[in-house]
Amino acid sequence: MTVNLDKGQKISLSKSGGGELSVVRMGLGWQAAARKGFLAKLMAREIDLDASAVLFAGQEPVDVVFFQHLVSDDGSVRHTGDNLVGGAGQGDDEVILVDLQRVPARVDQIVFTVNSFTGQTFAEVQNAFCRLVDETNGQELARYTLTGGGPYTAQIMAKVRRAGGGWEMAAIGEPANGRTFQDLMPAIASHL
Repeated sequence: MTVNLDKGQKISLSKSGGGELSVVRMGLGWQAAARKGFLAKLMAREIDLDASAVLFAGQEPVDVVFFQHLVSDDGSVRHTGDNLVGGAGQGDDEVILVDLQRVPARVDQIVFTVNSFTGQTFAEVQNAFCRLVDETNGQELARYTLTGGGPYTAQIMAKVRRAGGGWEMAAIGEPANGRTFQDLMPAIASHL
């Protein structure tokens, strides 16, 4: 059963039948918003959203996984590749896989971000979402939907963090501006 997250809401990442999740998938999906008028359609550009995962030990970033660094140094987090245009359906356009059991003990938080590498604002994006899936059985655990667009080019979407011997996910949903995860680091710091 999927939990639709609201900004700031948290969920535990324990399996419903007991035990801990082992591998989760953070999926990102989006479409370019439909444009009206003949000239608008001719001048439409593709929208390249990028998913990133920043691994933290306390307040310090220790690694990052994104389209130019597809696997964390320890191998526990893996990006499956860059999608430059988004999709037309409900599927994931970019995927980051996290093997929670392999994440080094010193890493206590992983923050997921989305940014418009091509610089369009989220007002030009529709049906954008991030979701967390139990990779062992394909069950969607949580979904956070971007709503309303807006004049910003990035979003600090969600984080997973260690909690009580397991992991929990928190929807952040904080708009920001920047074309890369590096541009977002000051905004991420306030959510650690």
